[in-house]
Amino acid sequence: MNYDVIIIGAGPGGIFAAFELMQKNPDLKVAVFEAGHELSKRHCPIDGKKIKSCIGCKSCSIMSGFGGAGAFSDGKYNITNDFGGTLYEYIGKSEALELMRYIDKINLKYGGEGTKLYTTAGSRFKTLCIQHDLHLLDASVRHLGTDINYIVLENLYADLKEKVDFFFDTSVDSVSVIEGGYSVKCKAGEFSAPDCVISVGRSGSKWMEKVCAELEIPTNSNRVDIGVRVELPAAVFAHLTDELYESKIVYRTEKYGDKVRTFCMNPKGAVVNENTNGIITVNGHSYEDPERQTENTNFALLVAKHFSEPFKDSNGYGESIARLSNMLGGGVIVQRFGDLIRGKRSTPSRIEEAFITPTLNATPGDLSLVLPKRILDGIIEMLYALDKVAPGTANDDTLLYGVEVKFYNMEVEVDSKLQTKYKGLYIIGDGSGITHSLSHASASGVHVARSIAENK
Repeated sequence: MNYDVIIIGAGPGGIFAAFELMQKNPDLKVAVFEAGHELSKRHCPIDGKKIKSCIGCKSCSIMSGFGGAGAFSDGKYNITNDFGGTLYEYIGKSEALELMRYIDKINLKYGGEGTKLYTTAGSRFKTLCIQHDLHLLDASVRHLGTDINYIVLENLYADLKEKVDFFFDTSVDSVSVIEGGYSVKCKAGEFSAPDCVISVGRSGSKWMEKVCAELEIPTNSNRVDIGVRVELPAAVFAHLTDELYESKIVYRTEKYGDKVRTFCMNPKGAVVNENTNGIITVNGHSYEDPERQTENTNFALLVAKHFSEPFKDSNGYGESIARLSNMLGGGVIVQRFGDLIRGKRSTPSRIEEAFITPTLNATPGDLSLVLPKRILDGIIEMLYALDKVAPGTANDDTLLYGVEVKFYNMEVEVDSKLQTKYKGLYIIGDGSGITHSLSHASASGVHVARSIAENK
């Protein structure tokens, strides 16, 4: 065996698995294989001037590399079991929260000291929301910001690289069960270890499905979240974001009974492109540094779609909608809310005349030609509902960017140790379909590391 433990993926799950293994047993030989770049080489070429839209880099620096897709997504660590995944169903609610608090302490130690911990506990906004049939979920939120999150990752990597072997720009082609452990094949060669931890994130969902099929690991169909990213003046949501920063609000539509939720709120932030398997979607981030903040706030409005037999390819459904947006707009489409409800396509002149300056260079267009009617109706209904607690949300000049898609892996069958039917093969993080957030993915890495270290 080349190593004691092999970790596939250097996102939050893989990073904290490696970190905890070194805390528990620094003599272990650990290798981490990552398809993307090391942190210092993660640079998106879009500068808004010379390069204004995605050019399809071989490895998307926004989506992959050390830190995973969460490296440039505002550094929000939600300490809660109410959203962000179902890790608690496997390891217990108190254990899940304890691990998330442990992750928070590590982040503070490695550069996050001084950042604010927000909480919805006892907030007057819970009452305000419920009066308008909106539901504010409970959470404590540590906001690092994209800039401080980078510093934390930088410090973690500086510590880990002295103890762990990292293989960057190294996609793993296959994982095989061998006598006494597991073998992984990649361009750097073939490596083996008694224990293998797979943490490939959402962008690795297709690869994960292939591995599960080859190893006959049972999976369950999951969901896909489809919607838009909303951008409006920061003042509209300031009364909420100043106190809560991240407000997870859920609404059940009157027309269809679908749940629509806010996601990834970025006060004074910017809207950005994402490239997932060649498909351009939209996301957002913000900074802790006041000098890097904007005058806008952005957040996603997402509708979760679960599918029943015979259809199983929920990610394929989301991809087809995103591809349609790319086909019509050459990437991300932006539309004024006023144009959408009047059945008009937004034009460059109408966007330019709006009382808000877009933070992303997107193609003015018509989202009704992209999003299914049921999803679009739910988003419109939610915007009017939010307007009751944050007047100005449903203004004509509110910008909607589409599409935003959150892909989830098929939920992999694992036990309370997050171990598959094969002893020593663990699947963690968002690639498992169990976690959907930085905090839950990180916690799953620590949980598995402790289990492995106990048996070494």
